Amino acid sequence: MRYKHIIFDIDGTLIDTEYAVIHSLIKTITKITGNVPQYEDLKFVLGITGKDALKRLKIDDIDRGLEIWDANMKSYYHTIHPFQGIKECLNYLLSNKYVSGIVTSKTYMEYHTDFTPLGLANYFTTVVCADDTVEHKPQAAPLLAYLSKAKINPVDAIYIGDSIYDIQCATSAGVDSGLVLWSGTSPDSIKANYYFKTPDDICRMLSDFHPT
Repeated sequence: MRYKHIIFDIDGTLIDTEYAVIHSLIKTITKITGNVPQYEDLKFVLGITGKDALKRLKIDDIDRGLEIWDANMKSYYHTIHPFQGIKECLNYLLSNKYVSGIVTSKTYMEYHTDFTPLGLANYFTTVVCADDTVEHKPQAAPLLAYLSKAKINPVDAIYIGDSIYDIQCATSAGVDSGLVLWSGTSPDSIKANYYFKTPDDICRMLSDFHPT
């Protein structure tokens, strides 16, 4: 078995939150500034912390902005769902004795409100959220925190995500990376170790190392 820990990003990787994140942010920016931003202009926020997103958008009162954004997200919870094939993939990992983990830019509060209700949390042994580190993706700190928490070496893990931030984080931490394409990410300018068109591709890649 080449890898022991299969570490996942959440948004855009395990669950589809793009619609909820962007539309709730549009409402937030509109309320704070009076200007209505365009959907495409906000896609850069996918994969980074809410705090970093608001900083890049030059929102003065970050804490108030986060409160408004969190409140707006609640009206879009019904649009959030796991990607097709994710649960089957997680069951495969469990049955083949892989350890599933999470490194996310969500805070623990967001993890419990956005992710836990979807019924996937029990698959994951080690979780690192934005609260755990001072630096965030694309820096190495979140993955290094995971390696320390799980007591494993970089060669024991692969980090799977949907954005360039995830791949840069993995590279900086010395961890192999997998880029998922099912949320619409273009692989053209992102250099990962693996590219996955479907969650089943993850299982196929692992079975090559660990044939059943």
